[in-house]
Amino acid sequence: MATYVTPPDTTIVPQRQRNGRGETIRFGVIGYGYWGPNVVRNLDQIQTVDLAGVCDMSALARERVQKAHPHVEVMSDPGQLLTSPEVDAIAVVTPVWTHFELAKAALENGKHVFVEKPFASNSAQAQELIELAEKKNLKIMVDHTFLFTGAVRKIRQLLDENILGNLYYYDSTRVNLGLFQHDVNVIWDLAPHDLSIMDHLIQVRPEAIVATGQSHLNGHEDVAFITLYFPDKVIAHVNVNWLSPVKMRTTLIGGEKKMLVWNDLTTDEQLRVYDKGVSITSREGVYNLLVNYRSGDMWAPKLERAEALTRELTYFVECITKDEIPINDGKAGLRVVKMLEASTKSIRQKGALVYL
Repeated sequence: MATYVTPPDTTIVPQRQRNGRGETIRFGVIGYGYWGPNVVRNLDQIQTVDLAGVCDMSALARERVQKAHPHVEVMSDPGQLLTSPEVDAIAVVTPVWTHFELAKAALENGKHVFVEKPFASNSAQAQELIELAEKKNLKIMVDHTFLFTGAVRKIRQLLDENILGNLYYYDSTRVNLGLFQHDVNVIWDLAPHDLSIMDHLIQVRPEAIVATGQSHLNGHEDVAFITLYFPDKVIAHVNVNWLSPVKMRTTLIGGEKKMLVWNDLTTDEQLRVYDKGVSITSREGVYNLLVNYRSGDMWAPKLERAEALTRELTYFVECITKDEIPINDGKAGLRVVKMLEASTKSIRQKGALVYL
């Protein structure tokens, strides 16, 4: 039976050759828009991967592929990759509304699937893909890239070692001016990053969600606020915004013992851990409540600098060759989609509490 495996610490050195066991994985990539070039570039650098082809309907995109990767076959029909017996895995790097049909076709044709976030347009689609993959003994990985950053890996280590103590809150801000999407709102565009990180870091699942938002320009919410309620009084908040004058990527995590700040836009001291907290020494009566404030040192742990997407795709190849279940598999993708659905439902009901 397949088992979960922790992502490797090392990055494959760029070198195109078959490994000792002859287990080169032949990848086809569908989509060469905003994120596709990064996926193609990284796959092309992994020694146990052979790029079978890149597909995009746009002639301009295909020209860009040929210029950047002249040795790779380029095509406009995804069926060439989806049905080819020479292809082992498909990377779906297309708009979310296309994910289900492309991933389903890949699985039906015996291909492992790497899918850009969010996994699918709804939980029913995600569940169907999971069941199909299990039936055919194929792997699904959802592109939750941030799980493979040095910062998230370090935070997970701190939590596993109980450095922060019992968690109190998770507070994230992910805002910028644009990029406006025409098929999804700001929650479906930006929040999958934060929801996947929370799903990975917080070991319990949220019980309920409240979300509010407003659309100003194109009919989709461009500003939104999500609150998630977890067991044991843990609370999380996510602020996503396409209309911010500045770009911010900041996360605060508060624990009983220590607190941390993660600023993803800085290159130095991206993660800071603070020995600050509050403890109550007496609860006898409201007016006799004694609160002690602790203010100790701050330290910035050293983070791994390898590119997250390289580590993620290398890990996916390893999961395929070793028959192991990725941490960001279809079930992880489904949990995120369910949170997105609940957030959308709450917004439609003017911030009503939606239970998961």
